[in-house]
Amino acid sequence: MARMRRIFALTAGLAIAAGALFWWLSAPGRAPASVLAAVSGDAARGEAIFHAAGCASCHAAPGAKGEARLVLSGGRRFPSPFGTFTAPNISPHLEAGIGSWSALDLYNALHHGTSPKGGHYYPAFPYTTYIRMTPQDAADLHAWLMRLPPSPKASAPHDLPFPFTIRRGLGLWKRLYLSPDWIVSGDLSPEEARGRYLVEALGHCGECHTPRNALGGLEKARWLGGAPNPAGKGRIPNITPGGLDWSKADIAYYLETGFTPDFDSAGGEMAEVVENLSHLPKSDLMAIAAYLKRVPPVKSEKKSAQE
Repeated sequence: MARMRRIFALTAGLAIAAGALFWWLSAPGRAPASVLAAVSGDAARGEAIFHAAGCASCHAAPGAKGEARLVLSGGRRFPSPFGTFTAPNISPHLEAGIGSWSALDLYNALHHGTSPKGGHYYPAFPYTTYIRMTPQDAADLHAWLMRLPPSPKASAPHDLPFPFTIRRGLGLWKRLYLSPDWIVSGDLSPEEARGRYLVEALGHCGECHTPRNALGGLEKARWLGGAPNPAGKGRIPNITPGGLDWSKADIAYYLETGFTPDFDSAGGEMAEVVENLSHLPKSDLMAIAAYLKRVPPVKSEKKSAQE
């Protein structure tokens, strides 16, 4: 009997220690206030960040056009292998949106995927990209968002099966896949480095164009090499030099107008990307093109019969 009590006590002790270790390893990250202490947001610069980061593509109401894309009431649904995520209201409404957020709150969301209340955000919000955004750009974006029209529409919940409803486990996921390191390194020209920032820190192109493993982490060895469409049928194309042979001018023109060198036009999600990028200066579009020409080539996978 004494032996059984010792075994029970040891098992209970190990369980408590394992639980404490999990709780410590999965804790949400936060930045100190000093990160933004000397930074003042500029709304005019923030507007460009807003377009480059594609905020309206996810957070404007489905089907919104023109000025309506500035009303970030959320509601758009994103099917995935892990369930369906719904974009929240990020308008400056004090109750329904993020009107009560400070610039530091936004920075923590962008860099750490952490809410003002200290919870984990799901990586359907591409903080795995935004973690590379500079503090200045985060502050500028905050200044711009606070000037947009408020919407009282309540955010809809995600539709996820167990165990993906347990957000605390995202802390372990972040330890595996949340990194501020650049994917494409080396001796880049100023134009290529600007393009890298636009793609790897703001534009989150890799979130769609890079395949994922079973845990939803990006397979960075196949960076921008094309991926299955998480919404179902079809494949998102390879945009490395191994799958896209367009010139820099062709790429920049496509990002500005949506027209390909073959006189085809962008559709679906890419049409919204073009809508966002068309607000940027042509020098930025050429920088993105220069970066894409510098990305290591990935050989395109053959399409399956279902695609």
